Amino acid sequence: MEKKEQLLIIMPEHELRFRGPFNQAITSHMLLKNPTDKPILFKIKTTAPKRYCVRPNSGLLEPNNFIEVGICLQPFDFDPNEKNKHKFMVQSLVAPEGEFNAEQLWKDVKSEDLMDSKLRCVFEFPDDNRPQPTNEEENQNTAGGSDANASSGDDKARDSSDLARVSAEVRQLRDGESQLRQENMQLKEEILRLRMLSDMNSKKEPSAAFQNPYSPPQLAQQQLPIKYIAIAIAMALFGWILGKFML
Repeated sequence: MEKKEQLLIIMPEHELRFRGPFNQAITSHMLLKNPTDKPILFKIKTTAPKRYCVRPNSGLLEPNNFIEVGICLQPFDFDPNEKNKHKFMVQSLVAPEGEFNAEQLWKDVKSEDLMDSKLRCVFEFPDDNRPQPTNEEENQNTAGGSDANASSGDDKARDSSDLARVSAEVRQLRDGESQLRQENMQLKEEILRLRMLSDMNSKKEPSAAFQNPYSPPQLAQQQLPIKYIAIAIAMALFGWILGKFML
C-alpha cells in the first residue's frame, strides 16, 4: 500500500541547521502549516532525543492555521563522526470528527493512516571551531614524491595564500547562504501570517453588495437641504394664494 502524502507544509523542507560553537544551547525553528479544511494532529520525533528539546513536540493544527516549533540542541562535545547523522521526523494524521483522546489516538492509529516527513540535521562551524585535519590527512596532502620535496618556499607560500583565499571565499559563501536561509524562512512566515489575517478579515467583513452606500449622518445631510426647499416652495405658494384672495 502506498504511503499517504504529507498534508502539512513544513519549512524548512529537508534540513535543520545548527551553527556552533556547540558548547552552548543552539535553537533552530520549524514552521508547520495546515492548508486543508480539516484539523490535523502532528507529532515530532528525533533519532537523538537526549540531545534536543522540542517545543511543542505534538499538537493539533486547526484548518488554515500554522505554528512555529522551537528545536533546541543541548550543549555537547562535537564528534565529527556524528555529523549529519541526527534526523527528525514529522508525523501527522487527520483528526476524526467529534471528541477524541489524542494520546489514545496515536496509540491506535494504523500505519497506513500516518503521514510523515524526514529532515536531517546539519551542523555548521564558525571559523574558530572547525575540525582540524588529522595527521593522516596532512601526510596525504604533503606527500608527492621527490618533485614535491623539491618545491621552493615561494611555491609553498603561494599555495598557502591561495588556500587561505579559497577558505575565506567558502566561509563567506556559507555565511551568506545561512543568512539567506534565515531571511527566506522569515519571509515565508510573514507571508503565511498575512494570508491568515487576510482570510480572517475577509470572512468578517460584510459583502459590499449589501452595504448602504451612505451612513446615517451622510443621509441626513443630503435630506436636510430638500426639506428646506420644500418649506420654501410651500411658503411661496401660500403667499401667492393669499395675494389672490386679497386682490
